Amino acid sequence: MNDGSDTQPASFPASVGGSNPSALRTLRIGIATFNVENYLDDTAPRGRGKSAESKAEVRKSICGINPDVLALQEIGSLDTLMELRDSLGAEGCEFPHWEHIAGCDADIHLAILSKFPFAARRPHNDESFLLHGRRFCVRRGFGEVDIQVAPRYAFTLITAHLKSANAVADADEAELRLAEARLLREKIDARLAAAPRTRLVVVGDFNDTQDSAVIRTLIGQDPHRLIDTRPAEGSGQAFVKPNDPGALRTVAWTNYHPKEDSYTRIDYLLISRNLAADWLPGESYVLASPNWGIASDHRPVVAAFRIQEGVL
Repeated sequence: MNDGSDTQPASFPASVGGSNPSALRTLRIGIATFNVENYLDDTAPRGRGKSAESKAEVRKSICGINPDVLALQEIGSLDTLMELRDSLGAEGCEFPHWEHIAGCDADIHLAILSKFPFAARRPHNDESFLLHGRRFCVRRGFGEVDIQVAPRYAFTLITAHLKSANAVADADEAELRLAEARLLREKIDARLAAAPRTRLVVVGDFNDTQDSAVIRTLIGQDPHRLIDTRPAEGSGQAFVKPNDPGALRTVAWTNYHPKEDSYTRIDYLLISRNLAADWLPGESYVLASPNWGIASDHRPVVAAFRIQEGVL
């Protein structure tokens, strides 16, 4: 397995999110998503905080990437997010702008950290749906923000953490996850219908594989079909050519399942067609680090984009 020692792409330059990005001829930005596995403190209802060693590895992973925008899943309270944000800043990885999204789950939530300002925030933290005559809440909600990269360039990011594969007593977990995915797809369609030229990124832990009904639902159909970027380990290996069986040999898993002793891709970074022209497939990747398992049972997924001078 690639340990990232010699093939890992370089981190995004700190100047990318600087105070005057429009002064650059081109702007290269990085967007990442990372399930940080129960990043809680001792006040969480579950009663167990994340260890200092694990927190340090989370920071190491994030600072190694140095993304401009970072979506987090399984973050705890607002205080916990601020602790992580402050700790990252102390290590030179600063995120001036943040959003914390709390659904009906008592413990784990969503967050977005950004070096660029938010032009708008649309948290969906009170979503629910009917399943077999019963009403269920979307436990982690959905986060949605418009991010203003430059005066003439913005994109929308939607993040989610769909129902896990863990069984629950009151419904089938797969049905719950698909119902959440359908509700999330409604948000995607509504956004693209209202503003068809939106540059859209949909990221998060969707807890299902690429051939599932959940992922097919999220990708959707024309004219609002999304593109699965499918980053993989190593620089220059991320682009999967259509109808190329050899491309399937790239290592793209994002999550380890200890019960089955299996490695699966369940974390995604989907983009709209209006953003695809700016996407840099060869600079998009899954972070491969020797101590990934100390940080989380998930690995960060990163996509890179280049914005040309004409739209800055």
